[in-house]
Amino acid sequence: MPEQIDETIKPKIYNDPISVAKRAKQKVYFAAQVDKSAMLEKIIRGMDKAQALVLIKTKRAADNLSQYLKTRDINALAIHSNKGKQACEIGARAFEEGEIDILITTDMILQSLELKDVEYVLGYDLPIEPEHYLDRIGCMSETGEAISLVSEEEETFLFLIERMLRQEIPQEELEGFDATPKNDAEVKPVKTQKKKPRHRKQKSKKKGVEVKEEKHDDKA
Repeated sequence: MPEQIDETIKPKIYNDPISVAKRAKQKVYFAAQVDKSAMLEKIIRGMDKAQALVLIKTKRAADNLSQYLKTRDINALAIHSNKGKQACEIGARAFEEGEIDILITTDMILQSLELKDVEYVLGYDLPIEPEHYLDRIGCMSETGEAISLVSEEEETFLFLIERMLRQEIPQEELEGFDATPKNDAEVKPVKTQKKKPRHRKQKSKKKGVEVKEEKHDDKA
């Protein structure tokens, strides 16, 4: 008599977004906010001329970062809603065809670009919505890597992403950079969860303060 299958047992799913993200190669560098541009430049130069998609929080920051990288002779392009739909599509196509090395955009625009097989996805800023992190991972090739720069004020967002994935993202240090914030005035703590700070060089524990969900008018 054939063995009966218990229909109440749910099969494992290996191709849903969270499962894919959990299997993807990823890591975080903790960073002082003022160091992020220089850290990103160093990461890009260490990629051996590979292309990279950079995700950033706001349109203005995208333009500023693009200009910064261009002054460092890095072929970068920023696309966002101010550029117009056609310009965004042209920029994405140029990136896919290898004409642009570094494409900088926001999570809102990323959802409409349908980019695939990106070798490096660099998170200059972490997304406020954890689900947007899955969109970033979904753009990567099977051998790609997601690298996120995480400032102290973004640790709550990292915790929410890790809670969604049910795993901690590996942490590494970038040579020459100290993750400790250089100016306390630049730090805006947003932690609500009771969780140890992950900055390795942080000398003292800080109590969490209430999270304030901010709406950024220039996100896209």
